[in-house]
Amino acid sequence: MDLLQSPLHQRHEALGAKFAEFGGWSMPLEYAGGGVLAEHKSVREAVGLFDVSHLGKALVRGTGAADFVNQCLTNDLRRIGPGQAQYTLCCSEDGGTVDDLIAYLRSDFEVFLIPNAANTAEVVRRLRAAAPEGVDVEDQHRDHAVLAVQGPLSDEVLAAVGLPTDHDYMSFTTGTVEGIELTVCRTGYTGERGYELVVAAEEAGPVWDAVMAAGERHGIRACGLAARDTLRTEMGYPLHGHELSAEVSPVMARAGWAVGWSKPAFWGKAALERQRAEKAVRTLRGLLAQGRGIPRPGMSVRGDDGAELGEITSGTFSPTLRQGIGLALMEPGVPDGATVTVDVRGRQEAFTVTRPPFVQPSTKES
Repeated sequence: MDLLQSPLHQRHEALGAKFAEFGGWSMPLEYAGGGVLAEHKSVREAVGLFDVSHLGKALVRGTGAADFVNQCLTNDLRRIGPGQAQYTLCCSEDGGTVDDLIAYLRSDFEVFLIPNAANTAEVVRRLRAAAPEGVDVEDQHRDHAVLAVQGPLSDEVLAAVGLPTDHDYMSFTTGTVEGIELTVCRTGYTGERGYELVVAAEEAGPVWDAVMAAGERHGIRACGLAARDTLRTEMGYPLHGHELSAEVSPVMARAGWAVGWSKPAFWGKAALERQRAEKAVRTLRGLLAQGRGIPRPGMSVRGDDGAELGEITSGTFSPTLRQGIGLALMEPGVPDGATVTVDVRGRQEAFTVTRPPFVQPSTKES
């Protein structure tokens, strides 16, 4: 099957992007003229622009649409109001994670969803199968582009193109760039203050160009999905297929904060409540290298006695800390501060168990 392309694909080619497959899409991994380390640094210290148009988009609308979504997904939409967004999860009845996603609550009658690229069709299928009469679920995956402006100077860049920056974290509003209307949501996946711009796919090009031009004086850099991964790993943010999956529940991923435990119903509630009460499942932990080891997914984590304690789900070299960091699903009871070993290509490397984030986030700063 041919890979799908972002509406900004030609712009990425012009910037010398190296491409990779993400959820069936050909997306920029990194760009010429600096690569991952320079892009990561730009987001932590100035501002970066990501094309994340591969992310899914779906619209649930009709009488009782918000109540219907609330009966399906884990988080409680009653905690927020129109104009706010919420991180939530779609689970199967056994508690496994079908996907994690962002829900934009537009009104009681309309909820816009941004799932992960590879899982969009399944999320839409499940919602359609459960939708009552009068509620429609529309797959809009190809209809919108998503641009992420991330970094401590993101406000300055958005202000320069006339977009609003005074709304709270996890809230959204509308704005215009070059006469093009779009949604501006104060969200992101980097740990830095930032925004995600949702715009009609056919109008994404002029918006990208305007943001890049406005950001030039602030040191803006186009950033690929490799830097997005190192940035999110430093924050300990889960990635579906790694820290979340059909076998890894929100309880295991320590995402219980995104579960509305007091709600009367949502998909997988009974299984998740059982896991939460029994406290017997492996849970997500952070690992910080004591030496020069860099962990990678699938590597085993062991205790002093050689017993296996878990497995690395994500691992990388942290450009900010200049050392190896990892996320691992580990047996309960291992205390923070404990020393464990990871088999890094045949070498037993020492790591300290910790609780992410590895780098102080600034997403919520006013």
